[in-house]
Amino acid sequence: MQIIFSKKATRDYENLTLELRKTADKQFNFLLKNLKYVSLHAKKYDEAQDIWQARINKDWRFYFQIRGNIYYIVTIIKHPK
Repeated sequence: MQIIFSKKATRDYENLTLELRKTADKQFNFLLKNLKYVSLHAKKYDEAQDIWQARINKDWRFYFQIRGNIYYIVTIIKHPK
């Protein structure tokens, strides 16, 4: 598997703090190893558009699609609580 960022996700990532980017990178590596990795809490978010949600930390989420052997990161946002 590999990870590819949308243009929006790239901008989102670049706007994160350095500390949050490091945490995001760690979570992306966990995603590459195992979609069911505990700290990701990955789950199907939108069945119709085949979008998944996973945690960066308790306040931030990333949304992605699985396209064959690619995790396509759609966006990274602060978790709407």
